[in-house]
Amino acid sequence: MRARGYTLLEILIAVAVLALGIMGGVALQMATLRARHQAVLLSQATQLATALVERMRANPAQTALYLTLDYDAYAEPLPAAPPALCHGDACASAQLALADIYEAKLQVRQSMPAGRVLICRDAGLWSGGKLRWACAGDAAAPLVVKVGWRGKNPDGTPLRALAGDYAPGVALAVGAAP
Repeated sequence: MRARGYTLLEILIAVAVLALGIMGGVALQMATLRARHQAVLLSQATQLATALVERMRANPAQTALYLTLDYDAYAEPLPAAPPALCHGDACASAQLALADIYEAKLQVRQSMPAGRVLICRDAGLWSGGKLRWACAGDAAAPLVVKVGWRGKNPDGTPLRALAGDYAPGVALAVGAAP
């Protein structure tokens, strides 16, 4: 009479196949979480850039002041508040621009890990198929708002581009130079 049942080898193979399936599912879940996080950051960056574009269009006399905005939350401390925040108060256009810049810095610091925001004149946003931080524009180049953040590799180390820097996530043109 022959015994019926599973051998130890069959059980080990079944456990190995099950373990591989579970590891694949966990890896897929982690990739999904990373993609979701990047999508949230991209959405926040787009909203921030769009808000800055609209504020600049509403206050065109202060273009030169807006062009001073280059804030890197990773390398710079918490921004100091301007003398007037212009929340419901009458403000001069320069005070309003300073308040806009301060609020943009706060949004970058609070919503993006190691984020950066830059306003400049740039005639060529792209380099090698990617957005770039460097601004190559003269007084006739369009105003551009660039927002980005430092990404991370799966092991938690900073993600770097080939040049050693990271690229902006969003770049929106304000419009042609006045």
